[in-house]
Amino acid sequence: MVRAVLWQRVEGGIILAVSLAFLWQMNDTVPWWGAVLIFFAPDLSFFGYLLGPRVGAFCYNAVHIYAFGAALLAIGLMMPVPLLAVLGTLWLAHSGFDRMLGYGLKSPEGFVFTHLGRIGKPS
Repeated sequence: MVRAVLWQRVEGGIILAVSLAFLWQMNDTVPWWGAVLIFFAPDLSFFGYLLGPRVGAFCYNAVHIYAFGAALLAIGLMMPVPLLAVLGTLWLAHSGFDRMLGYGLKSPEGFVFTHLGRIGKPS
């Protein structure tokens, strides 16, 4: 289990790096400060926890799965709508960043219970 978690954290780091490299090459739509704000926007899903751990986990997971960012990126590239591509890239970068740090998808048990293990668990 420990190796699987390590691999998923490494994968998150790779997703983050690739997303930022892609953003560096393609972004002429959003200023750097806007990109920083958009990068952290998925964390607004924490407000779902005000309605309880089950709703909070659903809100958090809905915007922290890789598929959400990948879908926005794909739609933005195919349409073409550069702003959607940038949003998707930043969403992927954010999800990868969280996974790299060990913040996995949440369990309805509570915020600290994730698919990568308990947040804050000593090594």
